[in-house]
Amino acid sequence: MSDFELLDPSGLPVGGGTGANGTADDPLVDGLNPAQARAVTTRGPALLIVAGAGSGKTRVLTHRIAHLIREREAWPSQILAITFTNKAAAEMRERIEGLLGDASQGMWVSTFHSACVRILRREAERFGYVSGFTIYDSADSRALLKRIIKELDADTYGFTPANSGSKISKLKNELVDAATHAATMNENDPRERLFVEIFRMYEQELKRANAFDFDDLIGQTVHLFRSHPDVAAIYQRRFRHILVDEYQDTNHAQYSLIRELTRPIEPEEVERLVPPARERELDASGRIPAASLTVVGDSDQSIYAFRGADIRNIVEFERDFSGAEVVKLEQNYRSTQNILSAANAVIGNNFDRQEKRLWTSEGDGERIVGFTGYSQHDEARFVAEEIEDLHRAGVAYSDIAVFYRTNSQTRALEELLIRSAIPYRVLGGTKFYERAEVKDAMAYLTSIANPYDPIAWSRLLGAPKRGVGAMAEAHLANFQEANGLSFHEAMLRAEEVTAIGPKIRATVRGLGEMLVRASRMAAGGGATDVAGEDAAPAPVGDVMKLVLDETDMIEKLRAKRDPQDDARAENLEELLAVAREFDVKQPGAGLLAFLTEVSLVAAADDLDDSSGTVSLMTMHTAKGLEFAAVFITGVEEGLLPHQMSVDEIGGINEERRLMYVGITRARERLYLTLASTRATFGDVSVAMPSRFLQEIPEGLIDWRQSPGEVTGRGGTASRALNAPRSPGSNGSWSRTRTDSAVSFSGGGGGSGSAAVSEPASGNMQSALDKWRERKRLAKEAQASGGGFPNLVGGSVRDNGDLELATGDRIRHDEYGDGRVTGISGSGTKRIAHVVFDTVGERKLLVKLAPIEKVVE
Repeated sequence: MSDFELLDPSGLPVGGGTGANGTADDPLVDGLNPAQARAVTTRGPALLIVAGAGSGKTRVLTHRIAHLIREREAWPSQILAITFTNKAAAEMRERIEGLLGDASQGMWVSTFHSACVRILRREAERFGYVSGFTIYDSADSRALLKRIIKELDADTYGFTPANSGSKISKLKNELVDAATHAATMNENDPRERLFVEIFRMYEQELKRANAFDFDDLIGQTVHLFRSHPDVAAIYQRRFRHILVDEYQDTNHAQYSLIRELTRPIEPEEVERLVPPARERELDASGRIPAASLTVVGDSDQSIYAFRGADIRNIVEFERDFSGAEVVKLEQNYRSTQNILSAANAVIGNNFDRQEKRLWTSEGDGERIVGFTGYSQHDEARFVAEEIEDLHRAGVAYSDIAVFYRTNSQTRALEELLIRSAIPYRVLGGTKFYERAEVKDAMAYLTSIANPYDPIAWSRLLGAPKRGVGAMAEAHLANFQEANGLSFHEAMLRAEEVTAIGPKIRATVRGLGEMLVRASRMAAGGGATDVAGEDAAPAPVGDVMKLVLDETDMIEKLRAKRDPQDDARAENLEELLAVAREFDVKQPGAGLLAFLTEVSLVAAADDLDDSSGTVSLMTMHTAKGLEFAAVFITGVEEGLLPHQMSVDEIGGINEERRLMYVGITRARERLYLTLASTRATFGDVSVAMPSRFLQEIPEGLIDWRQSPGEVTGRGGTASRALNAPRSPGSNGSWSRTRTDSAVSFSGGGGGSGSAAVSEPASGNMQSALDKWRERKRLAKEAQASGGGFPNLVGGSVRDNGDLELATGDRIRHDEYGDGRVTGISGSGTKRIAHVVFDTVGERKLLVKLAPIEKVVE
C-alpha cells in the first residue's frame, strides 16, 4: 500500500492487491527493462521520469496508471492524466482500456484545455459566467481583434490581428491580464498605451460575449483556484494521482495549474468539504496531503520556447517538488547506436539538462551519411537520388522523411523531387508555389506575360490591398471586355470608367502603368542594341524585383512585425532567388520560359504511388514522429542553428535540442546534408558548416562529399548543375550534361483573351455577377489544363492521351531513341521510365514531354 492512502467515494479505505512493487510474474511489469519497471512501480509525492527519445515513455505511463488502479491505490476517477494533443490522449486511453478493460472507466485522460473546460463549465457561475460560455477559436479571436483595431485606428501604428493576438497570447500564458500589463508598461510609448487599450477592449468584448479564448481556458482555471480555495479543494481532493506527459513543453500557465492541483488542502478548507473529510484522509497536521504528481518528459526535447514553453519547469522539478524521485529511461528501442551516439554527442554540449545517454542493444547499424553540395540544388539532387536508391532497395516512400529548419528551404527540394518523379507531401506547411504570398507575386508575372488573364489580374488587384473592391473590379473587367482591350489597357483608361470613384481610378491607372513598364521590360522593350538588333528580354529577376519594389509587398509584410508575416516575406525573397537562379541557368530565356517552368513544377505534384509519399517537414513538426530514413538538410550556420537564435538567451541550446530531436527521429538511416553556397534574399552567399556537425565524432559520419572537398575543388564541379549521376555509377558522379529527370518542353509566346462574351449591362449587381461568372469559367479552364491559364498559348507540347507500355520504343526531341521500362502514376500525372540509347535512364511526364511512339 502506498504512503498516500486513498478512499473510495463512500469514504471506505481502499487496499489489498499484490502491493505497489509488483511481482516477478506481474503482466504490467513483465517485458519492461529495470528502469521502466521502477518508473511503473515507484510511489511517492512526486516522480520525474526522464524519458529519452524512443525509450517507451507512453508504455511506461499507461502501465503506471494501470498499475495504480489494479493495485487498488486509486479509483479511476481519482486519476488525472494530461497530454498535449487529443490524439495522444485518445491513444493513452485506448492503451489503458486494453490493459484494464472496463475497470478504466471514469478516468480523466485529456489535454490541458479539455480538462480546464470541464472544470470551468461546472464552476463558471462562481466568477460571473454561465456554464454555456462560448470558446473562441483563433479565427474568432482574429475577427474580434480586427474590429477593435479598426475602431481604434490602431493599424496606423502597425497593429494587426496577428501581431496583437500573438502578444496577448504570450501575456495570458504568463497569467498577465490587461490591468497587470498596464501597470508595468512604458507610459511614454504611444504604441504600448494603444496595445493596452486593444488588450483591455479584447477582454471586455470576450466578457460581454460570455466567451473565453483558448489561452483563457487554462489561465482562468488558475485564477479560479487562487480566488476560490474552496473550489480548488474539491479538485485537489478528487485527483489523488496526477500524471503529465511532455512536461518539458509546459508554459507558465500550465505549470501554475499543476501547482494548484497538487497543493495540500489546509485545515480551514478541510472543514468546509462536502462530504466531510474522513480521518484517514488527513495527516498529523489536519491537512489532506498533496496529490502524487508524476511527470514524463525530456529536457533535451524542449523545442517550443517560441510558444512559451519553459524548460525550467522540468530542469528545476526536484527543487519545485520536494522529495521527488527521478527515473531515467535511457534504453532506446527506435534507433541504431551510431544514430544515438551522434545525438548524445550533440546534446552533451548543452548544460541546461539532466544528464543521460541513450543506448540500444540492437547494434551499431549503418554509419551516418554526410554530403556537402555546391548549392542548395546540388544538395537537393543528392537527397532526391538517395531517396531513389532507398526506394529501389525496398524502403517505402512513406518511411522516408526530409527535415529542414525553415519552410523557405522547401523550394529547391520540391523542384528536384518533382523532376525525379518522387511523390511527396509537405507536413505542417504549404507547398512553396501554393503559398498565398508566392501566388500573389506570380500573379503579377503571369499578368505581365499575358495581360488577358482574368484570374491573375483579379488576384494582383488585391495583393497588397489597395482599396479596389469587388464592384470596382467588376466594372473595370466589364469595361475591358466591352472595348476589346487587354486588362492593362483597360487600367490605363480607368478615367473612362465613371462608375468607380476618382481615387480608385488613379490607383488603378498607376498600377496599370507599372504593369505596362514591366511588360516592356520583360519583352525587351522594343529597343535595339548598338548593333541594331532587338534588345534581349530583361532578366526575370529584374522584372520580379521591379514588381516587389513598386508594390512594397515585402516591406508591408515586414512592417506588420509578426513572425508569420516575416516568414511570408522570406518566401517572397526566396521567389526572387528562384528567378535569379533561372537567369543564371538559362540566360536570355525570358519571362515566358520562367513561367512555363514554374507552372509545370507547380502542376506536376501529387504523383500517385502505391507505397505512399516522402514526407517533407520542419524539424519542429517532426517531433513525435519516426521514419526508417531521415534527411536533415541545411545543416549550416545561420540555418541550423538559425541566425535569429544566436543573440537570444538560451537560443543556441534550443537549436541544439532541435538538432537532437531531428537526429533521433531516424530508425535505421540518417543523412546530414548542407550546401557551400545558398541563395537567400535574392543573393548567393557562402554557407558555413554548422557547429553541430563538428560536435559529432568523425568516425560516425561517412562523408560522400565533405565540406573540405567542396572548398578544395573551388566550387567548379556542381553536381546539380553539371553532373547528374549516370546509370550504374555506384554512387560516383560523372561530369555529364544536366537534364531534368522529368523532362518538359515548352516555350514561345502567345496570349488570348479568356473573356466570356456577354452583353454589357449597366446594372451594378449584374456587372458583379457577370465578372464572377467570367472568373469561374476561367478557373475551370485553368483547372482542366493545369498551370497558369493562357500563358504560352498552343506552343506547349500536349501529347493528349498518348498510351505507352513497357517495351515501347519512343523518340525524344533531345535525347533520341529509347525504350520504356515502366509506367507509374495515372491520368495527366503518368510518368514514363525510359532508358535512352545515348543518355541512359530518364523519367518523362508523358503528357508534356517532347516524345512520339516509334513503330518497330
